[in-house]
Amino acid sequence: MAARGVVGIFLLSALPLLCLEFRRGFPDLGIKDIILLCGRIFLLLALLTLIISVTTSWLNSFKSSQVYLKEEEEKNEQRQKLVRKKQQEAQSEKGDEDLVLENESQASFETSNRRAANRRNLPKPSTKVSPTRVSPPAEQPTQKEVPDLPEEPSETAEEVVTVALRCPRGSVLRRRFLKSCSSQVLFDWMMNIGYDTSLYSLSTSFPRRPLEVEGGWSLQDIGITVDTVLNVEEKESSS
Repeated sequence: MAARGVVGIFLLSALPLLCLEFRRGFPDLGIKDIILLCGRIFLLLALLTLIISVTTSWLNSFKSSQVYLKEEEEKNEQRQKLVRKKQQEAQSEKGDEDLVLENESQASFETSNRRAANRRNLPKPSTKVSPTRVSPPAEQPTQKEVPDLPEEPSETAEEVVTVALRCPRGSVLRRRFLKSCSSQVLFDWMMNIGYDTSLYSLSTSFPRRPLEVEGGWSLQDIGITVDTVLNVEEKESSS
């Protein structure tokens, strides 16, 4: 359709030239002049046809390249959506597995605590933080003094980590400490909430291993550099 329009415009523009030629040479116009005029017209038509074919092919190639680029962009978007969907599914599956493991560990802690309480006939410790001294177990003749805890830093302070204690009864207590605090402060905190260090110990969640502390070690020295969850576990009775 575009080629026909261009040919029509060319013919309309050539009409004045033809009229001018006829007006100048009509009285003396011979067969030779008519043949030369027709040859010129055919030559111009051939040149115009060549120009139109080259232009049309160039336009078609340009359009095809744009269509190809658009298709590639759509394919890339589909790939990105598929990758994001797979990542979301993997994260949701991982979250479900973590929740199941946490529920199982909590149930095991509650069961072990009930068995220990029935076997030793010990009172169940309170999960609330109490500033007063905690009554010692019946088998200890002397009363232990509950150590004081350092002041809890603010959330915006630097070099601060949040430590969570998962108690045998299922409750979880959280508190902020500076990374430079002594590692012994964790056991002091455990005694403050009613768990004597002679009956209970601390262990990491994953991998599960007893928490080892020394007097001169800080929280950063024992590997607590990010928010951590620790388990309060009852010590095994010695035979």
